[in-house]
Amino acid sequence: MKAKVAVLISGAGTNMAALLFASKLPSCPYEIILVASNNPDAEGLKIAAAEGIPTFTKSHIGLDRVAHDAIMHDAIVKSGATYVALAGYMRILSKEFVAKWDGRMLNIHPSLLPKYKGLHTHQRAIEAKDPVAGSSVHLVTAELDDGPVLGQIEVTILPGDTADTLADRVKMAEYQLYPKTLAEFVVRDTNPEFLTAQVRSLALTQPEADEALSHGMPCFGIVGGKKFAYVSVDHHKDGKTALLVKISGVEEQAMLIDSDAERYYRPAYFGDGWVGIRLDLGDTDWDHIGDWIAKSWRAVAPKKLTKLMDAAHEF
Repeated sequence: MKAKVAVLISGAGTNMAALLFASKLPSCPYEIILVASNNPDAEGLKIAAAEGIPTFTKSHIGLDRVAHDAIMHDAIVKSGATYVALAGYMRILSKEFVAKWDGRMLNIHPSLLPKYKGLHTHQRAIEAKDPVAGSSVHLVTAELDDGPVLGQIEVTILPGDTADTLADRVKMAEYQLYPKTLAEFVVRDTNPEFLTAQVRSLALTQPEADEALSHGMPCFGIVGGKKFAYVSVDHHKDGKTALLVKISGVEEQAMLIDSDAERYYRPAYFGDGWVGIRLDLGDTDWDHIGDWIAKSWRAVAPKKLTKLMDAAHEF
């Protein structure tokens, strides 16, 4: 099933069109199911309508920011979208709206962030005598143009470039960057490489932890000691990407499986002292996974390490 994306625009909608036409390719993992705007006269609405994409518009004039954002949010939710892509949406979003779409809303900005947040990015790059300009796709946070960067593309600044001539070439580059980055983003919650990297970043924060390969799986243990976590990727052709962690025994294992049989399972060949936790269901709570990893580490760590941890927590 393709990820459902709503795109917000305010004007010509050329980046929206790039996303839309890319979505028509059979291999694209997302579909555009709504194009919405704060500008009833936005040309991009016509492009979307001509391609059979539902549209929604509500002018922000006469409404405070929070009220207008709430209307836009309701329209997105009713469409069934699970992701939002800003494509020339010329509105500063309220913190309430951003919070509702935390981790699921992307924006494209015409600079190589963190350089040149805000407006007049091309002129600022030229005046700074930068050799390259470019564009960035980032997650939206409450701070303007400040979210984690997901992808970037560079564009060479030519002698004699003006802000307008540079902007024209950056736009062409954006049409390549945004669809690719959005496509990669909507599948990362089920992508084994991304999921393994997330586990790695959490596991290696544990004291004296290291990584090895065991039974064809990335595994994490205490240096010179026992293993506390494995990442199983289609192991024995089970089709799952999962974290394997230590538990207290068969009773805890059974309790977890009974509570959510889709998420928890008994990993083959690991016995009753381990449980498998699916990471590829698309809704992984990484704070919860971090807690599991820390608990599993503590289950195998020598007392000298746990004592040091306990002492540190007292201060």
